[in-house]
Amino acid sequence: MHPNAATDRTRRLVVAGVAALAALAVAWEMWLAPQRPGGSLLVLKALPLLAALPALVRGRVRAFQWWSMAILLYLCEGVVRGMSDATVTSRTLGWIEAALASATYGAILLHVRAVRAALSGDAPRAASGGRAADV
Repeated sequence: MHPNAATDRTRRLVVAGVAALAALAVAWEMWLAPQRPGGSLLVLKALPLLAALPALVRGRVRAFQWWSMAILLYLCEGVVRGMSDATVTSRTLGWIEAALASATYGAILLHVRAVRAALSGDAPRAASGGRAADV
């Protein structure tokens, strides 16, 4: 499939969101507010994000479909830690993680929708929010 402008833009948004979540996870658990001084094993939560990046960069639709479900785990963790962690820094980082995961989830949905529209040759309809474009 040759990417059009919409699919390329949404793919880049998803890749940026996943990369930002991975960077946040590493920074949070190693330096910013680790559970234990010197870092914690929670840094390993970045591994699935890093493992998914090559498939997302290549635009594999199946990867986007899987991550539309998996990203919700990061959203849940962000909300839980944003509400329950002991320090203000960690609670703030939790809400940042929840916001990044939400934005990435939205970008994933937009990307899958744009790809489906491009494959079906229905790009004008998808660009107008699902309504038939006035021609």
